[in-house]
Amino acid sequence: FFLSLKLKKKTKGKLQKQICQVVLDHFEKQYTAELGDAWSSVRDVLTSPWCWQHALLLNRFSQSPGLESSLAEQGYRPAFATALPCLPAAFRCYIGTAPGRFPSQKHRPGKLKDYYLLNAASLLPVLALEVKDGEDVLDLCAAPGGKSVAILQCACPGHFHCNEYDDLRSRWLEQTIESFIPDALINLIMVSKLDGRQIGDLQPEFYDKVLVDAPCSNDRSWLFSADPQQAVLRLMQRKELSSLQFQLLRSAIKALRPGGSLVYSTCTLSKAENSDVINLTLNSCRNVVPVDLSEMARGVSQEFTFLSGMQRHELLVLPEKGRAWGPMYVAKLKKVSST
Repeated sequence: FFLSLKLKKKTKGKLQKQICQVVLDHFEKQYTAELGDAWSSVRDVLTSPWCWQHALLLNRFSQSPGLESSLAEQGYRPAFATALPCLPAAFRCYIGTAPGRFPSQKHRPGKLKDYYLLNAASLLPVLALEVKDGEDVLDLCAAPGGKSVAILQCACPGHFHCNEYDDLRSRWLEQTIESFIPDALINLIMVSKLDGRQIGDLQPEFYDKVLVDAPCSNDRSWLFSADPQQAVLRLMQRKELSSLQFQLLRSAIKALRPGGSLVYSTCTLSKAENSDVINLTLNSCRNVVPVDLSEMARGVSQEFTFLSGMQRHELLVLPEKGRAWGPMYVAKLKKVSST
């Protein structure tokens, strides 16, 4: 009863959020053109926070007896039940079909949290990266830290570099890592505040795997911008994001060893920030090739709805009622040579 009361309070709070009309009008025009008939159902989910869902990524470093049975009693079930080639045994994520949010755990120094609340689609970039024990890994734009935590649920990298340029977000990242990762492993993690566009030159061909979860126009949060003037400014600056994303990808490719792979992801539906950035990268960087994600897409198709007509190396998760995950764009590239 207490849990359901908390869920109702949280959901009621979300109902009070106001749609930012200037953002909705912009999206209406752009996404009707880009997504066609799919946009109307996606719009219904994005503009209705009371139907959003949350997943729980369990922390393998924290012992919480009874948590999984408690989740099962409340209607949660393990996600990614299909045998995926890239799903590590220790990786446990639970999803509920009903909307609402499981209570979050407060940060307490010295005490590890039992789970991380997230949009289930945000785990796809991590699963696509397929990190193995001992590999050198770079999370180029790591804050707030959910994907860094998820990587460590999959494997124990030899060297794990979590980078976040923004000072405030970098502190958030450090707190997230402290909340989920034991001291013995934290010593293996390097947190930096470098400009991600420069890391490739600073550490050329150093990493086996790179995640570029790029700064993007976050469709969910932008729709509820409290300040209309800030929203207008964001929309004006939106055109500059694809240039930044391309520069981050170029840097990531330089930082990769030949034979290494990278995953690029965003939480926007925007073609200019997704497929166009990847196409530009493939056309201008001759030392990378696309990696087929269709097998992974088939394996998770019961959890997610994907936009049809995408290339085999990319996925775009479309939110829909009952599966309100996304938006999440994922693309994978492999470096084949130094030049």
